[in-house]
Amino acid sequence: MSELERLTSQEPVYITGHRHPDTDSVVSAIAYAFFKRALGIRAVPCRLGPLGNETKYLLERFGFEEPAFLADARKTLKEIETDSPIAITADMTVYETIQKMHEEERSSFAVTDEQQKVIGYVSKSDLANIGLSDTATGIELLRHTSAEDIAKTISGKLVYDDPEMHLNGKVSIVAYSENGTDQYEVKDRIVIIGNDPAAQKSLIEKNAGMIIIVWAASVSDEVMEAAKAHHCPLILSGHGTMNTSRYIFFSPRVELIMRRKPTIFNENEFAEEAGAKMARTRFRCYPVIDDEGRLKGYVGRSHILSYKNKKIILVDHNEFSQSVKAVEKAQILEVVDHHRINDFATSQPVSFRNEIVGSTATIIATMFRENQIPIPAGLAGLLLGAVLSDTLLFQSPTTTKKDIDTANLLAAIADLDIPEFGREMFAVSAANMKQSLQETIVQDIKYYDISGCHTMISQCMVSSVRALIGREKEIQDCLESLVEKKGLDLVAAVFTSVAEEGSVFFAAGEKKAAVEEAFPDTSEVGHDLQKGILSRKSQILPKLTAVLER
Repeated sequence: MSELERLTSQEPVYITGHRHPDTDSVVSAIAYAFFKRALGIRAVPCRLGPLGNETKYLLERFGFEEPAFLADARKTLKEIETDSPIAITADMTVYETIQKMHEEERSSFAVTDEQQKVIGYVSKSDLANIGLSDTATGIELLRHTSAEDIAKTISGKLVYDDPEMHLNGKVSIVAYSENGTDQYEVKDRIVIIGNDPAAQKSLIEKNAGMIIIVWAASVSDEVMEAAKAHHCPLILSGHGTMNTSRYIFFSPRVELIMRRKPTIFNENEFAEEAGAKMARTRFRCYPVIDDEGRLKGYVGRSHILSYKNKKIILVDHNEFSQSVKAVEKAQILEVVDHHRINDFATSQPVSFRNEIVGSTATIIATMFRENQIPIPAGLAGLLLGAVLSDTLLFQSPTTTKKDIDTANLLAAIADLDIPEFGREMFAVSAANMKQSLQETIVQDIKYYDISGCHTMISQCMVSSVRALIGREKEIQDCLESLVEKKGLDLVAAVFTSVAEEGSVFFAAGEKKAAVEEAFPDTSEVGHDLQKGILSRKSQILPKLTAVLER
């Protein structure tokens, strides 16, 4: 097996940053996926929300695709192992269906139309009902069965068919007797008889619905003429009397017995939800369809019992409240982060690397060097952008010597001038005020539960806080709307200007006084520039937490 085949055969490992992803979150996912693939692991970088201008700029500049969107940590039916989509058609006979069940070692089949859309379902129990149910069931089925299907099922030859065939579905076996056929009431019945032309003709003239002849190679001319005159089909059976009488009841088409409204699952349903529905039914296997209703496979209880949810590596966060939906049900393999450790818990041991640095990208670049894996120039440029973004061009108090040393190394690999590159990048980042205010505020917003206070803190990069003048009411209205929609106790919007080395605060919610206490304005106008406040992680969140916990 080639290296490519080995990688594609592996179950993927999804690497994702936090919700409302910033540059460090997205770049760290991309770089760590590259790192893992270099170690032979099928790693897929993901994002949990739309990308900001700065991130888009960096991806385009260095030639990287936008990571795939990851909606949920749970697996859908499309993502777990299921049985192949073998189906039958409505015009197949019961006998053909039984044969196909033996060949494919299946106990049930979906019935599909020409477009492979599921129109019904047949199981062994449905077929068993034909033999175990009241005789009225078999009679009713045969009444609607064609002479062609009967002939095919008994391995016979349809000698004569008639469009005006008259069947009531009842079956009679005529044995030789001294009274000939006089004692038999055969009107509209399917009659099985031996090679006796005189008896055959007599039965036809008594208005038999169909004549099936056993142990004969041909039909006499007199019998043929009588059959035509009385609209009575003739079949030469390929079996003796016993097997003919057995198999004939397997000749109806499955459209007559299939369940037309079976339990069906969409391939995009979560496996755990499908399992809950299965627990309320008695069947073993269920068709799986796509959005157009086409059969994609079958899911059984064994599939649900054996599957596991997605394998996930968290970068740039460790709090479940900031991660992908249902992350607590995932197979979490690793965490690479530089934030506080809050509500993180797993059922199995994981690799957890958390360092006191200004950017997760710094940690990941270090891991490349530790494992002697070369960093391509484009990826080095991308990582450099993430380091500069999260450290606010080294002005954030979270910046460490390791961040600066790593940035210099990455700049050398990418052949970039840090001050010039940083100015270009922050010019793009500050352009977000041209978006709608709602888009700007939710672009980089994080959720926290601080002593029971449901809090969201947004940080928006601006070229100058002067861009906020005249928009105060608009900002406040947007925050009030967020409080109502999200059911928050507090939402804070922090507008940060790297050039002016400070931030301006807005708040809404019942606990907004906490923001005013932690970051008080000194002027009567309000919304002052708080000099030196640049970092949400090391300055804003700790101060706000201290106030709320009091």
